[in-house]
Amino acid sequence: MEIITKTEGNKATMEISGWLDTQTAPQLGEALSGLDDSITSLVFDFTNLEYISSAGLRQVIVAYKKMAQKDGFKIINVSDEVYDVFSLTGFDSKIDIQKK
Repeated sequence: MEIITKTEGNKATMEISGWLDTQTAPQLGEALSGLDDSITSLVFDFTNLEYISSAGLRQVIVAYKKMAQKDGFKIINVSDEVYDVFSLTGFDSKIDIQKK
């Protein structure tokens, strides 16, 4: 998995590619912990995300909760396969998710 973080003012975009699973979820957790407190808006760009597991979903929820009291959180460029995971868990009704 690779994470590229781009910051513009108080908005951060994390481009996440590869597999977000048990092995790589801690890497995302570290990236989230490293975000500056001034960040009030977070976007996950899943253009190149191939797979997400329950461990990956946990990190997504951590990010969602971290931004809930701020300006917001959304996920963009989600493939049908990855969207299905969010749909099955019901997270698609809580999180702003935009398909490719």
